[in-house]
Amino acid sequence: MMDSSTATRRTLLQGGSAALLGTMLHFTGLVRSASAQNYTLEQVLENADALTALETVLVAKGGEVVAERGYNGHSATVPTNIKSASKTVMSALVGIAIDRGMLSGTDQPIIEILRDDMPADPDPRLSEITIGHLLSMQAGLQRTSGANYGSWVASSNWVRNALSRPFVDEPGGDMLYSTGSSHLLSAILTKVTGKSTRANALDWFAAVDGFGIGGWDRDPQGIYLGGNQMAMSPRSLLAFGEVYRNHGQAADGTQVVSADWIRQSWTARTRSRYTGDGYGYGWFLGRINGADVRYAWGYGGQMLYVVPDHDLTVVMTSDANPRRTTITHRDDLHQLLGSIITALSGDDKAASRS
Repeated sequence: MMDSSTATRRTLLQGGSAALLGTMLHFTGLVRSASAQNYTLEQVLENADALTALETVLVAKGGEVVAERGYNGHSATVPTNIKSASKTVMSALVGIAIDRGMLSGTDQPIIEILRDDMPADPDPRLSEITIGHLLSMQAGLQRTSGANYGSWVASSNWVRNALSRPFVDEPGGDMLYSTGSSHLLSAILTKVTGKSTRANALDWFAAVDGFGIGGWDRDPQGIYLGGNQMAMSPRSLLAFGEVYRNHGQAADGTQVVSADWIRQSWTARTRSRYTGDGYGYGWFLGRINGADVRYAWGYGGQMLYVVPDHDLTVVMTSDANPRRTTITHRDDLHQLLGSIITALSGDDKAASRS
């Protein structure tokens, strides 16, 4: 069977985009060369300029920003649409709500909280869906993402529409990646706190220096879209990731989210049918360059990586305009992270010898 990267490259050639393909293959060669020759971090980031969609890269090690690079006039201080990387932010907010007793836990059924938006003749399986199922994309309901996204956001009530979709699997079954599931979490937080999801985020992350949210779409009822269309600056996304790298604490020691919630979020509960990587509560789980990596992934290449064994937090943002190379670009960003890990590991070895 032809894998996704091969299919994408073939499509590019058939569509007359051989020049773009050549750029991607050139970058892949540079990455492999960087790994083989132990390039410095600065050289790795210079080579990354070959990725035409790449806009920013930020690298923090042990809580210190060691590199910040903008490409083609882009800046790490300007808010950008982080797309589905915002699902990871939603997961954090749910964890904080549980920590504070506003939700009883991941096993809590959603039916009582969202009863007003349930269908008139609900499928009995709706009573089995839990907070955890929404977080791990295992609700069983037909997806609102992909080909279904347009009709979903065109509906008059996004929460009701998501809950009215037919079951295509049982609750707790295979992963069905759906922005509708994460939007239900936003609706739940709005209900149980009496405040908007955005207000909760800014309040609960107030101790995190540099954290902020710019524009953020809302549904017709005014509920902030859980899991898409959120603007954050790359620096803000890095500040968020640093909380997870630092066991849930802000730089001043404030416990923002519990270490136990991070452990739960980074426990694989299902697996992506597209990449084979694990998925926890709003985080993808994989291995890159021999290291365990937890990452948020937004359409087009909006990436937040946490590499606990290397004390690394890395943010990469990219052009979010629709294009046929998004999966291949994500693979290139994974390779770029691998080269960053190699470069910084080389710096550590050199420092230990000095």
